[in-house]
Amino acid sequence: MKLTTKLILAFLLVSLFSTGIIVAFTRISTSREFDKFVNDRYRTELVEELARYYEEYQTWDGLEGTFIPFDQNHPRPGEPRALFFSIADSTGRIVIPGVRFEIGEIVSADVLNAGTPIQVNDETVGILLLDAAPARNPMEDEFIARMGRSIFLSGIGTLILALMLGAILSRTITRPIRELTSVTHKMAEGNFGQQVPVRSRDEIGELAASFNKMNGDLARSLNLRKQMTADIAHELRTPLSLIIGHAEAVHDGVLPPSAENFEIIREEAARLEQLVNDLRILSLADAGELSVDFQPVDVSKLLGDIQSHYLTPFNQKRITLNLEPASVAQSVSANLDPIRFSQVLTNILDNALRYTPENGRVDISAQQANDRVEIIIQDSGEGVTAEEAAHLFDRFYRADESRTRDRDAGGSGLGLAIAKSIVEMHQGRIWAESETGKGLRVVITLPLMK
Repeated sequence: MKLTTKLILAFLLVSLFSTGIIVAFTRISTSREFDKFVNDRYRTELVEELARYYEEYQTWDGLEGTFIPFDQNHPRPGEPRALFFSIADSTGRIVIPGVRFEIGEIVSADVLNAGTPIQVNDETVGILLLDAAPARNPMEDEFIARMGRSIFLSGIGTLILALMLGAILSRTITRPIRELTSVTHKMAEGNFGQQVPVRSRDEIGELAASFNKMNGDLARSLNLRKQMTADIAHELRTPLSLIIGHAEAVHDGVLPPSAENFEIIREEAARLEQLVNDLRILSLADAGELSVDFQPVDVSKLLGDIQSHYLTPFNQKRITLNLEPASVAQSVSANLDPIRFSQVLTNILDNALRYTPENGRVDISAQQANDRVEIIIQDSGEGVTAEEAAHLFDRFYRADESRTRDRDAGGSGLGLAIAKSIVEMHQGRIWAESETGKGLRVVITLPLMK
């Protein structure tokens, strides 16, 4: 049974149950209140007639034979006529007997208090005790019957309206679910990236929005995986082609077996080995299996060691590598793996060395920002656009696609991706800020050691 049908039946059953209770209660209440109204009206009229009778005759004698209009119990011929009311005096003695009481009988105080006083000239001349409710006349019965039919028809109309509203509400509720189901079927067929319309802000709307985000993430992940596979194949093919090409050329005598040709083969093999190692580090980081040895580290001292290591290659390219020392008040420490985090810094500085022109400048600084350690590396290169800066830490991404085929430009395209994975393992963040012609600024934030 479909969810729409279940919801319609649920609405219908709730409406049927509640409407049935309302109809039954209304019919019973209407009949009871109508009888009460008729009794009250009859009692009032009867008291008035009895008061006029006593005022005219100054006695209750002869009431049984002459007070016929209110006697609705019509006996068969020859049977004695009995009134369906009694009259007692102020002491509780029955002076006019009816069906319940005999003449001279003394009634209890409770019965007497439940009676209705009969007053003539502000004097109580008797107390009316109704022995039974008067029977309804045909017109009154017809009125109650019409009221019952009206209530019943109102209940039927309510059920029909509830059925219509239930159908509309059920379709409204299940529509996004049907759309969600349709998209999941397309996803099962491998068609990712489909979006479900978000039609509300309730729980179903939140579900649709979350599904859209998940589907979009899956589509991007799939595209990145496909792109990464293509990039890995490309990156592996380049050194392998060079190694195989030079090896075959030397074997066939096309190239001489010189040290220069062997050096080319060795360099490409080393490049291939570096690419494989980088891929292994990324796979371990993604699986959460990359070994990390956290310990308290003075960030300023670590940056100083990195600067000392890179002074020679930077001086050879006539690039100034400047470390802005933190003040004593701003001396910061963090819980790091010094070897892994040194790899982060070397990958960033390799990138800066590669793309900063001669006579350029690279500045390194560290400072405390609230409860975080902030490391900034700013170079004076050409920089990239803001859109390209947002993708610098993607795997195999290069802002200049022409560098993909430039061996001397260096790198496998994985260095910054590895840096990002290691920083995230340290519960930190890393991002790049840049504008064309204004250099590249890399910012790393890490939790401050407490």
